[in-house]
Amino acid sequence: MAEIEPAIQMCDAAVTLAFSVLGKRWNGMIVSTLGSGATSFVSLRRAVVGISDTVLSDRLTELTQAGLVTRTVDSGPPITVSYSLTSSGKGLLPILGQLGEWASANLELPEH
Repeated sequence: MAEIEPAIQMCDAAVTLAFSVLGKRWNGMIVSTLGSGATSFVSLRRAVVGISDTVLSDRLTELTQAGLVTRTVDSGPPITVSYSLTSSGKGLLPILGQLGEWASANLELPEH
């Protein structure tokens, strides 16, 4: 007789959509960092340790297209560009905080 597998719940489409953005490396850290307020590209690069300029630029573009981050250009002089969270991006901050608390309680940090 063939064994019958128990019914498996399909992954929710909204969860799949959320992780298509937040599941990418660096995106959660960028959003979390921007939770402190608007900042420049250089400040973001310093705050998100280990990210390259190219990847940061790509991730900021993706987060902007997803409606989580706003890019503002001040014509100066000097011309400055800053990044900040939209209201949707700010809505992620409590969730990221809870995720961090869960990780602290349930996951071991890698040893260096």
